[in-house]
Amino acid sequence: MPLHRRLPKIGFTSRSRTTYQLVNVSSIEQRGLEGQVGPEELQGAGLIRKATALVKILGDGELTRKVSVRAHAFSASAVAKIEQAGGDVQKIKD
Repeated sequence: MPLHRRLPKIGFTSRSRTTYQLVNVSSIEQRGLEGQVGPEELQGAGLIRKATALVKILGDGELTRKVSVRAHAFSASAVAKIEQAGGDVQKIKD
């Protein structure tokens, strides 16, 4: 068998890829977070591991509380659900 078939396949990992810690809107609702919600509060609630890493809010689930969410990125559905509940969105610069 030729050498190139005996060696393991090694994939490519981009060095410029941005990885986020993901948090759903339903998780914020379930933990009962209110008022200003940022990376520190999300870490305290056990939703993310590091407060210094990038955080992205996703729109899975429903939100009934008025919260002001600070994060590095938001999905369009998350922004719509947060604003529909009476809250506001603040993007943190990287």
